This record gives sequence, structure tokens and C-alpha cells, in this order.
Amino acid sequence: MKSKENKILFLLIFILLSLSSGYAQNKSKNKNYLLYIERYHKLAIEHMNRYKIPASITLAQGLLESGAGTSDLAIEANNHFGIKCGDIWTGPSVYKDDDEKNECFRKYKNAKESYEDHSRFLTERNNYSKLFSLKANDYEGWAKGLLACGYATDKLYAKKLIDLIELYELHQFDGKYSDKNKKENKINRDIYISFGLVYTLAKENDSFSSIASDLDFKTKNILKYNDVSADHQLQTGDIVYLQKKKSKADKPYYDHAVQAGETMYYISQEYGIRLSNLYKMNKTHHPESTLTEGTILRLR
Repeated sequence: MKSKENKILFLLIFILLSLSSGYAQNKSKNKNYLLYIERYHKLAIEHMNRYKIPASITLAQGLLESGAGTSDLAIEANNHFGIKCGDIWTGPSVYKDDDEKNECFRKYKNAKESYEDHSRFLTERNNYSKLFSLKANDYEGWAKGLLACGYATDKLYAKKLIDLIELYELHQFDGKYSDKNKKENKINRDIYISFGLVYTLAKENDSFSSIASDLDFKTKNILKYNDVSADHQLQTGDIVYLQKKKSKADKPYYDHAVQAGETMYYISQEYGIRLSNLYKMNKTHHPESTLTEGTILRLR
């Protein structure tokens, strides 16, 4: 990396660390909650960019509704948001006691599908439409609005969401800090940090060259950091690292169970691992199509 890029990267890291108190290092917080946030915050940010739902709200709902992915509904049905079947659901389902006995809940193939359905659930129903007029970082308004619109019957639902957001500082994912960064430092990209790595997310019709131009990086360096060639097509919400990925995943991520539709490249980006190292650890150079759901991949 050129010294100019080193300085830019240092500035980005300094800004992020200055604006965040480092939630992942706070030992007083629930470990399962921290692991859940680390695993799903990028997906929540992606959905924020696509559907305009604050990432803090999505994460807080996931934490609360699924017990950080440990509830029976999350384990048996990959349902992270407690969404019931309703009249229009035609997919798989499971039955659990809730407000009433033996209620019907939606079942998904994986957590990603649950997140997608949650976003569509909120965007496609008129009773939630007024929430989308709120400011992007108004998590309090969203939390209170969800309760008022009938998402939950628990009268303390909004308070519980707000408490989670503030305790785990989930509002850092809503872009409120990146907006400040743009004004003060002329950085016109939302920048995030995870696993100690700085990254941004691809916008609609984005390219590696446009990202490099916006952040004053060399395109060839960004391509190298992300294990891709110049003809790789970015999709909205794709992770784009701004520094070299790691040789192995951070603890406690020792392995990964492949979910439907995932590729080696997707997994390498999710955990910030160089693709060549991921192949080496798993003693394979098989094409992506050979990955089957349930395959266990080593990450360390």
C-alpha cells in the first residue's frame, strides 16, 4: 500500500475508533449478544441501504425476538424476528405457543432469508409506512413506532429495543457518524470496521474504480484486498475491504456451517479472511458450485 493510502486508512480507523467506544471489547455485556451483532451487523447495514430500515432497529429486533439466535424459533425455523404466518404466507411453518397456544410462525431456510422477509414485512405493509418518513438515525422514533403500529403486544417493546441499541451502541451502524465524517473530512462514503478491518459497502451500480476514486485509493489495491479481478461485478450491499484481509478468522469463529447459496468467496468476505487461506485451511480448490448446505468449513 502506498504511503498516501496508509494515511487515509489511518484517518478512517481513527475516526471510527474515536466515535465508537468499542462495544465488542466490553466484557460486561452478554457474549452471545456480542457474537450475534458481529455476525449480522453487515447484513443489517445492507438492508438499511436497500430498504431504509435503521440497522440498529433490525439488530435490536433480532436480538430481542430470537434471544441472539438462541430461541427455539430461531434454531428450529431460522425465524429471527418472531414473524407469524398470517393470511398470505404459503411457505413452511412451525407452531409455537405465544399470545395464544399453538400459533403459526414462518420457517426459513437460513437467517439471511429471515432478515429479507423481515425487511419486506415492514416495507410492504401500509401500517408501517409512516415509519419511513422518520430520519435514518431516529431509532427511538422507529422503536416507538413499531409498538404503536402493532408489531408487538408487549407494552415495553419500544423501551427494550432502545435499551439494547444504547447498551450495545447499535446506532453506530445507522450512518449518523458517517454523515458527520463526510462533512468534516470530505469522505463521501459510509465507512465501517469489523474484525479490525475497515470496509465500505457497494452502492447500486457501484464499481471498484468508483470506490477507489471516492476514497483516494488505487483500484488495483482494492481489487487485491478483495480477492477479485477487474471484471468482478459488484452487487448492492457487497462488502469492499479497504485493507488486506486476515489469514484466519478472529476468535471465537473456528468454523462455519455453509448455508444455502453461500460461496467460498462470500464466506471469505463475511469473516474478513483471504480467499487463498480459506481454501488452504479446508484443503480444497473446488469450484464454488460444489459447496453444499451444512458443509463445515474451517476458519482458523
